[in-house]
Amino acid sequence: MRDRLIEELKIEDREFIREVLVNFIREEFHKAGFKKAVIGLSGGVDSALAAFLGALALGRENVIGISMPYKTSSPLSREDARLVAETLGIEFHEIEITPQIDAYYSLFPDADPVRRGNKMARERMSILYDFAHWRGALVLGTSNKSELLIGYSTRWGDSAHDINPLGDLYKTQVWEMASFVGVPERIVKKKPSADLWPGQTDEGEIGLTYHTLDQILVGYVDLRLKREDLIEAGFEPKVVDRVLTMVKRSQYKRKLPIICKIARRTVDKDFLYLRDWGL
Repeated sequence: MRDRLIEELKIEDREFIREVLVNFIREEFHKAGFKKAVIGLSGGVDSALAAFLGALALGRENVIGISMPYKTSSPLSREDARLVAETLGIEFHEIEITPQIDAYYSLFPDADPVRRGNKMARERMSILYDFAHWRGALVLGTSNKSELLIGYSTRWGDSAHDINPLGDLYKTQVWEMASFVGVPERIVKKKPSADLWPGQTDEGEIGLTYHTLDQILVGYVDLRLKREDLIEAGFEPKVVDRVLTMVKRSQYKRKLPIICKIARRTVDKDFLYLRDWGL
């Protein structure tokens, strides 16, 4: 069973998947009447892959990359964000978010790191949407399937987007596709980190490796295995329970705000056409 989970995560035809993702971006942008993309470049593999796909779909002249470091951000993250932009030849901006974050938390000096990290994520997204309005663009998303399923993202922060090409790729598949499309190796190989505080790593915060997490998720979500099946496959019960609990508790993050239905046709319930109409 464990071998089956590993095989399920492998991408057999990477060229085909690349073309599917590129065509998805191109078609959704054109359908909505836009040709430019804005993307937040964190220096990590997810945003790098999204930027590479965006450049393939829209042309490098139509992709704007923005790095938004805080004063404690790793210098390597800054360098890698710039490396992505330089490799692709796209427009690039570095905008420091320290002044506005520190101004706000001067009112709440005892705020914990997670609260501060959430605020940073939402501040970065507000900058992306300001640029999108200014430049007549859409925000290209960078959240992968692993993060979406366990809720490892900030609602209205890094999980926000107009179009998301990575949302059905597990983290291990992101690494695979990033290598295939030419993302610099040092970005693909480095430890994943949201860079929320010095020394922070995604796997350390989640409590297990992405390789283990993705095997459990692909079994539970894609193959519809039960808890008992996953334990029989060799995963520790406490690890399985932790992952399944994260999936269930983060369901609200995967849904649009719930609207109370009163009229005949209600947005996101009966009236569902806006995305497909285009302009």
